[in-house]
Amino acid sequence: MSRAPSSTENARAGVSAAPAAGAHPAGDPNAQQSHTQRLLPLSVAALGVVYGDIGTSPLYAVRECFQGAHRVPPTHDNVLGVLSLVVWALIIVVSLKYLLYVMQANDNGEGGIMALMGLASARSRRSARIILMLGLFGSGLLFGDAVITPAISVLSAVEGLEVATPRLQPYVVPVTVAVLIVLFSFQRRGTAKVGAVFGPVIVLWFFAIGTFGMARIVDYPAVFHALNPVYGIRLLQEHGFHAFLVLGAVVLVVTGGEALYADMGHFGLRPIRITWYALVLPALLLNYFGQGALILVDPDKAHNPFYGVVPAWALLPMVALATAATVIASQAVISGVFSLTRQAIMLGFWPRAQVNHTSDTLVGQIYVPGVNWALMLATIALVLSFKASTNLANAYGIAVTGTMTITTVLAFVVALRQWRWSPWLAGLVTAALLVVDLAFLSANAVKILAGGWLPLAIALLLYVLMTTWRRGREALGKHVRSNLVPLDDFWELIRIERPARVPGTAVFMTSNLGCTPLALLHNFIHNRVVHDHVILLTVTTLGTARVPAHQKLVVEDLGHHFVRIQIYCGFMEKPDVPALLQAAHLPGFRPDHTTYFLGREALISESAPGVGWRIRVFSAMSRNALGATSFYAIPPDRVFEVGSQLQLSLELGRGDWASNWVSDRTRREAKPTASA
Repeated sequence: MSRAPSSTENARAGVSAAPAAGAHPAGDPNAQQSHTQRLLPLSVAALGVVYGDIGTSPLYAVRECFQGAHRVPPTHDNVLGVLSLVVWALIIVVSLKYLLYVMQANDNGEGGIMALMGLASARSRRSARIILMLGLFGSGLLFGDAVITPAISVLSAVEGLEVATPRLQPYVVPVTVAVLIVLFSFQRRGTAKVGAVFGPVIVLWFFAIGTFGMARIVDYPAVFHALNPVYGIRLLQEHGFHAFLVLGAVVLVVTGGEALYADMGHFGLRPIRITWYALVLPALLLNYFGQGALILVDPDKAHNPFYGVVPAWALLPMVALATAATVIASQAVISGVFSLTRQAIMLGFWPRAQVNHTSDTLVGQIYVPGVNWALMLATIALVLSFKASTNLANAYGIAVTGTMTITTVLAFVVALRQWRWSPWLAGLVTAALLVVDLAFLSANAVKILAGGWLPLAIALLLYVLMTTWRRGREALGKHVRSNLVPLDDFWELIRIERPARVPGTAVFMTSNLGCTPLALLHNFIHNRVVHDHVILLTVTTLGTARVPAHQKLVVEDLGHHFVRIQIYCGFMEKPDVPALLQAAHLPGFRPDHTTYFLGREALISESAPGVGWRIRVFSAMSRNALGATSFYAIPPDRVFEVGSQLQLSLELGRGDWASNWVSDRTRREAKPTASA
């Protein structure tokens, strides 16, 4: 029997969310061996998914420094100064900060700001609220980045049609929209297949931009003087505040760094590092230096230096390749958002949603249909509204720099609490990185009124939704627990009533170990029967990404033919309840003779003064959450629903929800001991 989503499933069905345990990544030896054997294909696929965003920044980054709202004149010293800032931004932010420092903070190979938030908040109640606020808002900024990145990337590439011939200008926006529809429609094939198709294209892209850039460097080899950071410092000194604002365009060269971190679970750290140092960084530097050499020779080319370095015979093929590359560029943030959504669901900050695993070998490769189509609609709306990549550039930087700054702060906490760094060392590294992050963030802050408000609005909206869901679940759980009957009282009740025991196994999901599930109590009261075998099932989501197979199950015999089973899952795992129960090898358990009793409660909201809107939002999110049947892979024809109505009159804004989250997880941090 199929069922509609229940509004109280998360509170009642045994999903116990908890922050990350903070242990160093243990890694699965078999998985590590598999990664070693597949290093080359993984590296190529990582190029197609991870580095598309950073790899296509040459399309617009240098141009915005000399043509954007806060441009500087393309003089000799200014060109070398901008190039110096570009080079050192790539080295400091990507090569050092993310690849060598931040990406060490992973949970069994899973990265992203949500996982970093869990690691940072381990065992901390005093600072829990600040850490969780930063982590959730940073996650929201990454969602905002995921809306803007496909729009600006594809639009900037298709604008190459105008360079080829101005007569094609009216077709830029329609072609961009068509390309975006194809991109998001392709996502359902999964990260592995997307990477396999896109990887070779991105390899060709990097070889092409590096080759064309190198050809221009020959015309002005002195452009390599920009490797000296003094030129960048001199630019800032001579032009003062105006040059400082140029950093708002320079930061475009490192967009995709946070998505790179979130995508770590898709491919692993090693392939991502190898491809960066061996191909991506050299190709980017050659192209940026080539653009600089072109401008130094002919300052009039500063209006679109990327296509200026391309020979006339290769212009149209390069437009086609750039369009393909920018389509691929969107993969970094799209797949990163899929990972973040999955983590938010399993950590209890988002309603259950359909998550499709697209790989048999890599657990981190997933596809979230609802998120995919929402991103597509939002991205197309942006293209139709802004119409030009230059206009979108104003909205772009604030999301990237905000997330980068939050990541640095959270990484500092992880370095202190997890890596046991000395405060002096962690503080020194963090201070150095914050100088760069805050400079970029401040330079982009002036763009808020010109479009930077957009990612901030998206982040704020998602922050409100995530905290509303978390607070609502806690309040609802407390409301449900107040109506539960202790198990000891239920034993006494069935001893007195002596109900009929009917054949088969009944599974009741509950998050309260010492109490009688409401579905069990209602079934007994109304039908006066109890099954021969009863399983009280609790599914607990730990803060770690994955739980080893031998630690997933804890079985306890309660007597009276009742068994309590606790299933432990990582926040990147999808619990298959029937398969896990079968793995427990319980006496008398047969999947075809098992009925799953699930509660289906309808919320009757009663608005509280000042916070009625939040209760209504929580109710709407509850109604649209994925049902437990689908989420736990329970066969629909084995489900029996027990319905009830709950009146909710709760002020969701009250309560120390952040400390409760940490406390809840701390109680479950100890490794479960398998007894099955």
